[in-house]
Amino acid sequence: MNSKTKWNRKYLERITIKEEEPKANARLKSLSASLKGGNALDLACGLGGNSFLLADLGYEVQALDVSDVAVDFIRERAIHQQLPIKPVVCDLTDLTNIPMDRSSFDFVVITYYLDRFIFPFVKSIVNDDGYFFMETFYRSSKWENEGVSNQYKLASQELLNEFREWKVLFYEENEEEGRQTIFCQKNS
Repeated sequence: MNSKTKWNRKYLERITIKEEEPKANARLKSLSASLKGGNALDLACGLGGNSFLLADLGYEVQALDVSDVAVDFIRERAIHQQLPIKPVVCDLTDLTNIPMDRSSFDFVVITYYLDRFIFPFVKSIVNDDGYFFMETFYRSSKWENEGVSNQYKLASQELLNEFREWKVLFYEENEEEGRQTIFCQKNS
């Protein structure tokens, strides 16, 4: 089963069977006081919880995901709620074909998606003084042999090392939850 089919099935189940409402990442929500609006990019946006939060904070959001089920869901919701969100189907494993309206953003967010080849791309599209938020799995001892393959888990302090030139506003490795989170600002 290819990635698109896999995620279409997961999101269709969440929408129709579980009737899940999209939720913004809890840490992103708690850090949102410093976000002032502008242009945002939500990579691997899923059902759009972060996109809806950012739109409510005054951002015009481009939301990219491999799942057309997720993208259609976000599009319908954004139209109904009159929010400035443009969802687009996109395979993030091919950076040469990422369809974007803009070449730079005030804010970029990625949650629970990891492709290390995307880091240089993110660094190139965030405006000076713009923000980046990422949260995903990391190789904690508690979660070492459970769930996600290690290739999709960060090493300890990997995000800190990757964004060492940026101003780190928040960083956490949560051993209990097996996640790593960074919120940082690009220096001007």
